[in-house]
Amino acid sequence: MRKDISRHWFVLLVLVLSLLLTAGSARAAGFYKGKVIRVIVGFSPGGGFDTHARTLARHLSKYIPGKPTIIVDNMGGAGSLKAANYISRVSKPDGLTIGMVSGATVMGQLLGRKGIKFDVRKFEIIAAPTPYKTVCVLSKASGITSLEKWKNSKRPVKFGMTGPGASAHDVPLVLNAALGLPVKPVPGYKGTSKVRLAVESGEVDGTCFAWDSMKATWKAKLESGALIPVIQTFKTKQPDLPNVPNAIDLAKTPEARALIEMGIHAPGMVNRYYTLPPKTPKDRVSILRKAFLAAFKDPAFLADAKKARLEIEPLTAAEVSKNMEALFSMKPALAKKLKKIIARKAIR
Repeated sequence: MRKDISRHWFVLLVLVLSLLLTAGSARAAGFYKGKVIRVIVGFSPGGGFDTHARTLARHLSKYIPGKPTIIVDNMGGAGSLKAANYISRVSKPDGLTIGMVSGATVMGQLLGRKGIKFDVRKFEIIAAPTPYKTVCVLSKASGITSLEKWKNSKRPVKFGMTGPGASAHDVPLVLNAALGLPVKPVPGYKGTSKVRLAVESGEVDGTCFAWDSMKATWKAKLESGALIPVIQTFKTKQPDLPNVPNAIDLAKTPEARALIEMGIHAPGMVNRYYTLPPKTPKDRVSILRKAFLAAFKDPAFLADAKKARLEIEPLTAAEVSKNMEALFSMKPALAKKLKKIIARKAIR
């Protein structure tokens, strides 16, 4: 008899909890009706981050209950750290402000960069559209049209860079340290769109950032041969760059491999992620995570992404967080080495 009563109360408790959760989800779903969601991109208009966000924004609303309006704003500065600080400290944790920020948020915090007023491990991560697969290109006008010519260059090879912690900044410096490629940094550009202009004008010789972004925003220059991919730096080769050397294959020592793996590969797995402020209600976080993953599979979105030459290989919130933790578990000696490499101001 006593067992039957206990079982009765247990079933009743489960039912009540289920009803409460359902009611909470319904309230969260109703919350978005008539609302505006603001997506803050941590870089200037016209770059890869911006292109990704605006392409997704055209399809996201239909997967959010209440179908809110989605707008995209740009808040460039410090490799997306300005936007991350805003998300963490200024925006309300109400599920109406989403940041799209870079791996600079993780690497900057990991390596102790000044000006960081957030803890990425407290962000409510939503998802990421794809890993960041960096390729370095040089202009034909620079005369450095191959990796061999770059390595043997008798003059400084100028690379246009965004802020520290971003791939466009860190990758050339890590390649210098790991592979001995001569690099003269020209940092401070507010987004890859500004870097592209610097390359085209001859102000710098080349740059390094995501290959899919290059194909989306630099299509004509790549197809004409005005820009030449000379090295790729992701874990595996890009299918459309079979003859372009991969950095990890050129590493000659365990330290060189470790620098490339933790200084380039690992940050690439936490780049371009969407996040909500800390303490955003869990039910709204859940709604948006489901909506993003559904939108990433939407045929119309995928068609738009293909047209824009954007790669879509979604990473869930759990996958992004796992990759972040791998970075924060980096051996102190290697972290110290990377911090020194990325802090360098001039290299020959």
